[in-house]
Amino acid sequence: MSAKKEKNVKEKKKISLTSMIFIALIAGAITGMVLHYLVPDSSVKNDVIVEGVLYVLGQGFIRLMKMLVVPLVFCSLVCGSMAIGDTKKLGNVGGKTLAFYLVTTAVAVAVALGIGTLLRPGIGLDMSKIQVNASDIETMESTSLVQTILNIIPDNPIKSLASGEMLQIIVFALIIGVILAKLGERAETVSNFISQFNDIMMEMTMMVMSLAPIGVFSLIARTFATIGFSAFVPLAKYMIAVLIALAIQCFGVYQILLKVFTGLNPVKFIRKFFPVMAFAFSTATSNATIPLSIDTLYKKMGVSKKISSFTIPLGATINMDGTSIMQGVAVMFAAQAFGIHLTPMDYVTVIGTATLASIGTAGIPSVGLVTLTMVFNSVGLPVEAIGIIMGIDRILDMARTAVNITGDAVCTTIVACQNGAVDKEVFNKAE
Repeated sequence: MSAKKEKNVKEKKKISLTSMIFIALIAGAITGMVLHYLVPDSSVKNDVIVEGVLYVLGQGFIRLMKMLVVPLVFCSLVCGSMAIGDTKKLGNVGGKTLAFYLVTTAVAVAVALGIGTLLRPGIGLDMSKIQVNASDIETMESTSLVQTILNIIPDNPIKSLASGEMLQIIVFALIIGVILAKLGERAETVSNFISQFNDIMMEMTMMVMSLAPIGVFSLIARTFATIGFSAFVPLAKYMIAVLIALAIQCFGVYQILLKVFTGLNPVKFIRKFFPVMAFAFSTATSNATIPLSIDTLYKKMGVSKKISSFTIPLGATINMDGTSIMQGVAVMFAAQAFGIHLTPMDYVTVIGTATLASIGTAGIPSVGLVTLTMVFNSVGLPVEAIGIIMGIDRILDMARTAVNITGDAVCTTIVACQNGAVDKEVFNKAE
């Protein structure tokens, strides 16, 4: 056997990073449940293992990913808008992307309201078994629609970059990219610098991603070691309703849209993108998943980075279908639990408010609970109901983040396909 063939065999036998992430996800869940149910409480278990080693490793990995997000998103968007060049084409891509995100978010809320009506998760709830975190609710603040629109425009782009205001960063990066494309050779030095810095950030991303299995294992293990299953029992119907609605959106709505608008095989899409979904599930943050999403879409599905470097960061900021689903089910849950009748106009209001509330929502864990106050206030539901679901929100937050980033990827693939920026041979290639 030649040296080249031996090398190929070794590469085939080597477990891929995405497979290792998925293995770490399962191993972390098992380890967490063992710690929760089989290992007695002690300072070693709680302080050293769960809140010590697992917490440090998990949060340390999240911080590394967050460290990359702002410079990577900025450089990717500048390079992407430069590559597209034509402002008319850029506007076309942006318009289609925004329309897709807003429409799917509205559909997601409608699906959630429908599932909430059918399963009636708030009926028969024993309120005495549920701890209400009222003190946490008092600290929540929601942003008005007017302020949300104004927040899109950065008054200080340097401050936006420093504080990680993603929507403002996106606007600033797009403006820079369009201007650089227009100036051409006159700004060649700046263009080359940003392109080279983007290459550096992508290489750094790959280095950090090599630590992903450790980070995923630690995050999942700590989550299950802390929560267990006992906290889920009183709100089982609510959890089931949210998960069913998420599954319908992820494996139904998205895949139908993918097939209709691109003709690509949804099963292949899910199979190739599933490791990214598992990663998003474990981290519960859309922003941290941006580098992996762009890389997976490019390497496994043939989606041009010219498109994904624009649509993926934008989606991580404004496309929150999973969060909107939680909000829709939570509305039905609260109305049923407190015996409040909702009119058809209330349902329309919820769909509109939840869709608009998703714009500018930060891609960080549990942010959906903050915007939920805006949705509840729009139809006069008691904000105290949010405290009922806070205890189990972490696990649902993980699930809806996976749906959020899947929506971003489907939109990216559709937009790229319509602009001739998908290599279908790469997409159809077996792994």
